[in-house]
Amino acid sequence: MTAARRRWLATALALVAAATVAVLPSAAAGAPNPTPTPAAPKEKEVPLLGDVLASTGKQYAKAKAVLDKSRQKQLQLDLQLQQAERRIEELRPQVTQFATESYRSGRITAMAAMLNASDPNGFLERATALERINQYNAGRLQELVNAEEQAATAKAAIDAEVATQKAAADSIAKQRSTAEKALNQVGGLALTGGDVVATSPKARQAPRAADGSWPDESCNQEDPTTSGCITPRTLHAYKEVKRVGFNRFVGCYRSGGPYEHPKGRACDWSLRKSGFASASNRDEKMYGNNLAAFLVRNADQLGILYVIWYKKIWFPATGWKSYSGESDHTDHVHMSML
Repeated sequence: MTAARRRWLATALALVAAATVAVLPSAAAGAPNPTPTPAAPKEKEVPLLGDVLASTGKQYAKAKAVLDKSRQKQLQLDLQLQQAERRIEELRPQVTQFATESYRSGRITAMAAMLNASDPNGFLERATALERINQYNAGRLQELVNAEEQAATAKAAIDAEVATQKAAADSIAKQRSTAEKALNQVGGLALTGGDVVATSPKARQAPRAADGSWPDESCNQEDPTTSGCITPRTLHAYKEVKRVGFNRFVGCYRSGGPYEHPKGRACDWSLRKSGFASASNRDEKMYGNNLAAFLVRNADQLGILYVIWYKKIWFPATGWKSYSGESDHTDHVHMSML
């Protein structure tokens, strides 16, 4: 082999090797992405806390849905009652007057009109007119009866709704008490006050059941942040948070650890564009404040179970409480879903 031939072959082999190396990254890009949660926050599970919050959160949300629906129904019943009572007020004087006159003179019939008629030619005309008057009065009487029945029915339905609301309120109080006892394990019951101050945009409503409750969902949606799965409701919340402008690093599904991450019902919203690190300046702290504010103020629209941020935990039944778990959550906002 000539020297020129050997140089040409060496150059060709070098080019092939370089091309092979260049192709490897694009081939790897087609493989499933590993969970991109570098230095994911460590969380040590407090015994039963996750189960208690999940259970009480669902019961609280169910009771609140019942309470809200009952209050709306009561408003409709109140309107029906007011309409019936107004109609009763209009009809009662008319019926009373008719009854009084009938008692004094007796109900005028067509036969009585014929016997008392002085002009036979006007008998039919007079009898027809009198019968129409009697029918009108009888119609007013029936309307009064119907209006009184409607009023009684509305009052009974309102009483039933009041009982429903009391039961729902009792359930809400019970869930609040249970949640506070559980939260006492991670820092006590001191109110935080004033930490979340941002004005938040409105989130779009996540799908609910026909009765207003939150249906159970399985982990069957592809997690945009990992190779795992999340629930449809979690995906909706993720998209809403992104839509309103919170676009820094986030990790949702994790195969291990406590609480809702392995169930596809939680996301950790970092303060930075990659990885997790505690807030080191005002911008990062305000980012966390604003994000937590958005989740809290849109909890009903998104189906939020609880939010943890900067040594505090927000639960719908209790509001903000202090939190002292293994992770103080000064490096991310934790979002758990119903």
